[in-house]
Amino acid sequence: MYYVTSCDGTKIAVYDYHPECKNTVFLIHGWPLSHKIFEYQINLLTDCGYRVVAVDLRGFGKSDTPACGYTYDQMSADIFQIVQKLYLKRFILVGFSMGGAIALRYMNRYDGFGVSKLILLSAAAPCFAQRPDCPYGKPMQEVNALISLAATDRPKLCQNFSKQLFACPHSDAVIDWFGSIALSASGIGTIKSCIALRDENVQRDFRYVHVPTYIIHGDKDVIVSKELAEIQHKSIYGSKLVTFPDSGHGIIYDQLEKFNSIFMDSITD
Repeated sequence: MYYVTSCDGTKIAVYDYHPECKNTVFLIHGWPLSHKIFEYQINLLTDCGYRVVAVDLRGFGKSDTPACGYTYDQMSADIFQIVQKLYLKRFILVGFSMGGAIALRYMNRYDGFGVSKLILLSAAAPCFAQRPDCPYGKPMQEVNALISLAATDRPKLCQNFSKQLFACPHSDAVIDWFGSIALSASGIGTIKSCIALRDENVQRDFRYVHVPTYIIHGDKDVIVSKELAEIQHKSIYGSKLVTFPDSGHGIIYDQLEKFNSIFMDSITD
């Protein structure tokens, strides 16, 4: 792990596996987690000879926690700084949940610089909270309640979130693991990026996606509805939508073996 300094001086933790390999997959995690959620995809990708670049978004994991800068514009700028510093070209960009929305903003602001393929996993797009032009998000009062809980009882928030991730049965140890990853985030990052989730809308960013795109989503997702995945599919020309009837929001782990198989198919297609 090393740090890349972003345009506002924030140090972003970067994890670079197999830097000598040409084929690169760039992983962006979601709220309120860290790169650790991709453990079983990083293992698989590196075993298959891929270079894997993963980050902890600002305020999460081992990255700096500035007092501001949690907009999608700034977080996509953080990604761009890493891409430039590592001289990445023709890489596959993967975004989970909020990370998917940040990936879409990157495609807009930087014209998809270096991206050869986009993979959206349970992406919180076009918006996480309901609004008149997008009624399929979380009710605004529920999102405000999340922000309030993060400010008063963040351990409870992390516990609740980890229990809502999955539709398939998992051990208490797995639930606790995801809860501990969420708890490793900073309070500031958890609150302010949730405010971004509430307020941001990436509908206009869809039109800037001009690379092959895969959308993978769980039908039983109670955090980001399947209707949002259908909007993504309709809005991104030529995209492919793969749904898992028995998976929830934690698509990367809920049906691990099935997901990894589909995920690698999307990588190699």
